[in-house]
Amino acid sequence: MLKDYFHLAYQSAKKRKIRSWLTMIGIFIGIAAVVALISLSSGLKNAVAQQFVSLGSDKLIVQAAGGGFGPPGTAVPVLLTVKDKNTVEKVSGIDITVGRLIRVVQLEFEDEVKYTYAVTMPDDDEEKDLVMEVNNYQIEEGNFFDKDNALEVVVGRTFADEFFERAVELRDRIVVQSEIFKVVGILEKSGNPQQDSALVIPEGSLRSLLDITEDFDLIASKVQVGENVDRVSENIKQELRKSRNVEEGKEDFTVQTPQQVVAILDNILLIIQGVLIGIAAISLVVGGIGIMNTMYTAVVERTKEIGILKAIGATNSNIQLLFMIESGFLGFFGGLIGVILGFSIAKLVEFIAFQQFGSPLIKAQITFTLLFGSLFFAFIVGAASGALPARQAARLKPVEALRK
Repeated sequence: MLKDYFHLAYQSAKKRKIRSWLTMIGIFIGIAAVVALISLSSGLKNAVAQQFVSLGSDKLIVQAAGGGFGPPGTAVPVLLTVKDKNTVEKVSGIDITVGRLIRVVQLEFEDEVKYTYAVTMPDDDEEKDLVMEVNNYQIEEGNFFDKDNALEVVVGRTFADEFFERAVELRDRIVVQSEIFKVVGILEKSGNPQQDSALVIPEGSLRSLLDITEDFDLIASKVQVGENVDRVSENIKQELRKSRNVEEGKEDFTVQTPQQVVAILDNILLIIQGVLIGIAAISLVVGGIGIMNTMYTAVVERTKEIGILKAIGATNSNIQLLFMIESGFLGFFGGLIGVILGFSIAKLVEFIAFQQFGSPLIKAQITFTLLFGSLFFAFIVGAASGALPARQAARLKPVEALRK
């Protein structure tokens, strides 16, 4: 019966405790790495998707194309302008459009000099409401500035607590580009590191400080209720091609919906996940070789036992199945330990990230499919690794085996 095979496999592994543990190390390290990486990346993907869904599917983002790493507008050949914003506003189906600048500024606070990105807030009330909605700005202390050219700033919670040696408090003064600004508001911690480290400044003030007249780094639009977002997106592209005098396929701008951003992020995460799992798979290969080596040794040590089994009627297929189940048994229990270790690592990373950043983005997602798949894969790796030793054991002649 099948349970007898498993019983014999268990007894054999139990007799060789140290060797069995050493054999399983490569398996459970590989499985632990795979489980931890997949659960964390899946959790991150779902959390980011939920963040975009919470913003609504009626938003469009226009950016200049060709930038490098960093915030929108970084190192792009052709910037967006006020003219582009006006063009987008006139497209049928657009409700509200807002442009924002994201620029590096020099800050001074109590003899400390540092640099960071400042992001602008428009003066128009409707545009300001759209920015507040898209970014989910919630004031914890103070309030937002009312005037476009006010010498006032609002900072994120992390910025206030950690950016300078001393925590920035309400009504403190910060020198921005040699101009003194008053801190009038501190945002609630959102869990988004970029937002929690933000320095929000009136658009007119930043334009004046950096001598910027027409440029924008980002243009966001809200689509009217009932309009098709993809159709409006295509209309924006068409109008911007005319306005910027570029041909289709050679656009120096991008128009993205939240769904497109999520799809791009999914592809990036999938590539990263594949690379990391490929690296982790090396441990599984090492573990498989370890199992194969152990099973070859077991064949040599148990030659007489194999002879006795054959003498009492065990067939070649019985012997081969016994050794493959034993090697699969090692793989399965190595996988079980790996699953427990992997989930523990993922949950530990989730806990540390939440304590450090207060962010829900780094979250482990544990599913039955991942659990079952990991254990099944570990068993298959073990059984496959024991296939050759099992074949060798099955080919032993009973008389020759009993002589040894």
